[in-house]
Amino acid sequence: MQKPTSVKQYLSWQNAEQRAALDKLREVISSVAPDATEGISYSMPAFLLGGRGLVCYAAFKDHYSLFPMSGAVVEQYAAELGDRMTGKGTIQFRYGERLPVGLVKKIVKTRLAELERKLRG
Repeated sequence: MQKPTSVKQYLSWQNAEQRAALDKLREVISSVAPDATEGISYSMPAFLLGGRGLVCYAAFKDHYSLFPMSGAVVEQYAAELGDRMTGKGTIQFRYGERLPVGLVKKIVKTRLAELERKLRG
């Protein structure tokens, strides 16, 4: 499998449904972390802060996922995530399902605060 070299390239490989879902997720993440830059991390589109991974996201056949790159952040929202939480660091959303924008914003804000603490040392 070919690895993407840019977010633009990764997104160009997705079908219309996947692209629309990822575009909405990107928009929400960007609204919370406007100073983050986009790039590729672990062969997935990512938002980076200070050169470190803030969050990643990816499209799959039957769902798309948000990876906050922090098991602690995912655990903090486990009750609200319900069956969307599928692993220590994975949050899944189904295509055609309304993205829980408020919850995604809370998760990204929490991860942003966590990463900023680490960057300050």
